Amino acid sequence: MTTRLLTIVLGLSIGACGGGRTSAPAAAKWRFAVIPKALDIPVFNYAKIGAERAAAKLGNIEIMWRAPETADQLRQKEILESFITQHVDGIAISCLNGDFLTETINRAVDAGIPVVTWDADAPKSKRLAFYGVDDRASGRIMGEQAAALLGGKGTVAIITSVGATNLQRRLDGVREALAAHPDIHVVETYDIKEDPVHCAEIIAAGTNRYPDLGAWISVGGWPVFTRNALANLPANVKVISFDTIPPAPELLKAGKVQVLLGQKYFGWGSESVRLLTDVRNGRPPASPIIDSGVDVVTAANVDEYVRQWNALERGQ
Repeated sequence: MTTRLLTIVLGLSIGACGGGRTSAPAAAKWRFAVIPKALDIPVFNYAKIGAERAAAKLGNIEIMWRAPETADQLRQKEILESFITQHVDGIAISCLNGDFLTETINRAVDAGIPVVTWDADAPKSKRLAFYGVDDRASGRIMGEQAAALLGGKGTVAIITSVGATNLQRRLDGVREALAAHPDIHVVETYDIKEDPVHCAEIIAAGTNRYPDLGAWISVGGWPVFTRNALANLPANVKVISFDTIPPAPELLKAGKVQVLLGQKYFGWGSESVRLLTDVRNGRPPASPIIDSGVDVVTAANVDEYVRQWNALERGQ
């Protein structure tokens, strides 16, 4: 498969207000609530950076960053409801369970608060737009990469978090791709419950239970969020994992991972702020689905990916 890097541009174009007269009215000050799935999931730290950078460039945006400490769909709903009560000027949310939040999102929109989703959607709701990867297509990429690494035959174990809508779509894509390879068998699908701490235990238990295991596919980044989850994995077992935040590239360089799929982490925040700002300025989204694209990172392009990542961290 040909791989290519797609980088998100954090800069936002800001039109000049008025005709340059000193008497022009100041821009309205808007409060945007940005709600990730949980505070203990490290990928969301970059969304916060992206949102705050975009807000700083615009100059009239206050970012209100709040989420459950750990993945808890009821607590996330309560936080969403609190922002509706405060009548913030816009809400951007990564939904733990889109169906569970649909009614609450609809109440926000009905109350005049524009809502966009990022990373994980609530497609049945009245949200104005979703920004993120095509999860099903990304899952198919993972399955195809695993099949290529295994030469079209062998056994695979999968790690997911049951209940998260976006992860279920990735899982569906993985299974769809693997179904085209009848000599590849999924031996077990593990539920990590959005808790990275359990990842090392799951991998150790699964590797012991299936000594001939050919590959692990993780539709979330749990195996690469820390350095120890893959420490004792046999060298012959392949790993295909979502997420490219550090230390994932170093694990790939060390041969612990063979394929990483990266998301537009900074863009989750910056694009959400842009979308909400446009709506407040009377410019609705051109499309309800904004596909960010996905980065496929292997040993062949990891050095270039790291170079571009470092530039994004510096705000370039």
